Amino acid sequence: MARRKVRTTAEFSLSFLDVICCGFGAIILLLMITKTVQPQIIEAATTNLKGVIAALQEQLFELRGESRVLNRDLNAKQEQLSKFQERIAILRGQLASARSRYDSIQVQTNTNDVVSEQLAIARQKLSEEQKRLLGSQHKSQNNLIGGIPVDSEYIIFVIDTSGSMFSYAWERMLEELQATLSIYPTVKGIQVMNDMGTYMFSRYRGQWIPDTPGRRKVIIENLRNWAVFSNSSPVEGIEAAIRAFHKPGQKISIYVFGDDFSGDSIGRVIDTVDRLNQSNENGERLVRIHAVAFPVYFVMEPNKQHPNIIRFAALLRELTYRNGGTFVGLNGIRP
Repeated sequence: MARRKVRTTAEFSLSFLDVICCGFGAIILLLMITKTVQPQIIEAATTNLKGVIAALQEQLFELRGESRVLNRDLNAKQEQLSKFQERIAILRGQLASARSRYDSIQVQTNTNDVVSEQLAIARQKLSEEQKRLLGSQHKSQNNLIGGIPVDSEYIIFVIDTSGSMFSYAWERMLEELQATLSIYPTVKGIQVMNDMGTYMFSRYRGQWIPDTPGRRKVIIENLRNWAVFSNSSPVEGIEAAIRAFHKPGQKISIYVFGDDFSGDSIGRVIDTVDRLNQSNENGERLVRIHAVAFPVYFVMEPNKQHPNIIRFAALLRELTYRNGGTFVGLNGIRP
C-alpha cells in the first residue's frame, strides 16, 4: 500500500491574507472619509474670508466718506483762516494808525511853523471862474500857496495806500490833504483815488464828488481807515485820473501823495503822461500835476530804508515840472 504524502502547511495562511485585506480596506475607508470632509472645511474657510473682505471694503468706503467730509471741513477752515489773517492785517494797520495818532497827541507841535512851511506866498492870477466862486468881495494877496498854483476848479487826490504810508505817515498825509483843501474854499468837484486808480467812493466812479463842507468831512473820515491794496507806484492812479476826468476848458489839478516809486522805468512813465496830458494851443497841459513826498524811509531804521524814495522824488519832480505843477518834499512825517 502506497504511502500518502504529507502536505506541509503554508507559511502564510488564508487568515493572514484576510487580515491584510481588512487593514487595507480600513486605510481606504479612512482616506475616503478624509477626502469627503476636507472640501467642506475649505468651503467654510472661503466663505469666512469673503465675509471679512466685504466687511473691510465697507469700512474702506466709510473711511473714504469721512475723508471727503474732513477735506471739505479743512478747506472751509482754511478759507476762514485766510479771512482772519486779512482782518488781522487790517487791524494791525489800524493799530499802527492809532498809535501814530496817540503819539501825535503827546508831542506838542508848533502849528504856526507848520503853516508857514506849507503856505509860502507868491503871485499867480486867479481864473474868472475862481473869482466867481470866491465872490466879488474876495481880495487875494497870494496866488501861489506853498508854491502851488491854486487856480483849478477841480481837484483830484492820488494817494499811496501802501503799508509804509499807512503805518508811518498817514496822520501827516491827512493834515496835508486838509491843508490842501483849505486853500480851495470852493471848487466844482473833488475826487479821491489811490495810486492804483481805485476810487474811495465807488458810486462816484468816473464822476466828480460835489464840493460841500459835509462831503469834505466824510472824505477825511473815510480816509482814516482806507487801507486798500497798493503797489507803491503812483503811475496807475495818475493815468486813471487823466483818462477819466480831463476835458478841454476845465482847470484840473492832481495832487499825488506818496513815499516811493517801485516801477521799472521813470522815462517810460514820463513819456506816457506826456501822451495823455497834452498841451493846448496856449501851451498849457490839460491837467496840473502836483506832488507831496513823505520821507518815510528816511526816518525808519537803516535796514528798512529803500532807494525807491529817491526814485519817487526824481519822477515826481520831472512830472510836476512838465505838467505845470509843484513838487513839495516834506522834512518829516510827524503832524
